[in-house]
Amino acid sequence: MQYQTEVAPRTGVDIHTLEAAAVAATRSAAVASYAWVGRYDQKAADAAATTAMRAALADAPGRGTVVIGEGEKDDAPMLFNGEIVGTGFGPDFDIAVDPLEGTSFCARDLPGALATIAFGEAGTMWSPGPGYYMDKIVVPPAAKDVIDLDDPPEHTLAKVARALGKQVGELRVMIMDKPRHKDLIARVLRAGAAVQTPAGGDVGGGLAVLLPALDVDLLLGVGGTPEGVMTAAAVRALGGGMLGRLAPQRNEEADAIRAAGMSVDRIYECRELVAGDAFFVATGVSGSALLGRPRVSAGATVSESLLISQGQIRHLTHTTFA
Repeated sequence: MQYQTEVAPRTGVDIHTLEAAAVAATRSAAVASYAWVGRYDQKAADAAATTAMRAALADAPGRGTVVIGEGEKDDAPMLFNGEIVGTGFGPDFDIAVDPLEGTSFCARDLPGALATIAFGEAGTMWSPGPGYYMDKIVVPPAAKDVIDLDDPPEHTLAKVARALGKQVGELRVMIMDKPRHKDLIARVLRAGAAVQTPAGGDVGGGLAVLLPALDVDLLLGVGGTPEGVMTAAAVRALGGGMLGRLAPQRNEEADAIRAAGMSVDRIYECRELVAGDAFFVATGVSGSALLGRPRVSAGATVSESLLISQGQIRHLTHTTFA
């Protein structure tokens, strides 16, 4: 199913004029989904975020195409692949989006839920087709030239440690706490590194590697493809390193990938996942060390956002009045 919007002729405006529109989209999604924090209704929270983000994106200057959305793999509401948004007055651009990253965190009032989006130049964002999951490595800039998805984790840890001027025992590794990662977590621990194991929050884990204040040295493991493309936009903007490879979790997914003529063996570099100028935005929903939750007081709502663009990280606070 696709949504189409009639748009006017376009003009060649630089992609970075869209930053304000992206921030408005995540802020709207975050505030809408915040009403569902702690209510144990993931789909209602996701639907609220998606509806609010779609409405905000309708005002974005230009013509945006959703290259990769979120929701098909878990039957959740989503901005659909191929959906067109924007006013039409401005540049063409690609969008990778998850209106509510960490729906279970939002539903259970646990830290880590975010509203997320990435904008890129038209035709530059990789589409994984029917692939919903991918194996990933994310590292800081100093280690971007030493990683290889074919390496065993012990070799990866040793090489990243050398690149960062650390011992393996000093590394902190982000791996989501999923059954599929049981062996990976055990091997990383046996090698001597410390492990952070959040229950979810794929994008947040990648951001933790890129932000020195959060004290994470690399991310390993299998996560979603939409989250992978959004993470790649942030990695590219900050000069970090990332590799990804499709990692189907069911036979039906693997068959669909092969039927689409795609490979489950090919390793994609960051500049293949996002091949042009791009930026990433997140707004806090349930609060975390990364971004606080929306705060409502005396008729005003204060939200916190993160904008990663052109080598810069900007923390933004916005107040709206009822």
